[in-house]
Amino acid sequence: MAKIRGAIVVDTEKCKGCEVCIPACPTDVIGMSKEVNGKGYHFAYMENPEACTGCSNCAIVCPDGVISVFRVKLDN
Repeated sequence: MAKIRGAIVVDTEKCKGCEVCIPACPTDVIGMSKEVNGKGYHFAYMENPEACTGCSNCAIVCPDGVISVFRVKLDN
């Protein structure tokens, strides 16, 4: 059976660092960067990318819609 790997892309300049996406992630993929964007906010990023399943919970709860989720089938 093929394994599903997910990935998220965060629009770092529009992310305001509200952290709503962090508890929504069932596999603890998302963290907050130590760097800041142009507006001075710490932004979300994939801290543990290998754990992402592409469930889209983070994108669903993001109040600003700055997270895009992708899913890829990997052959074993």
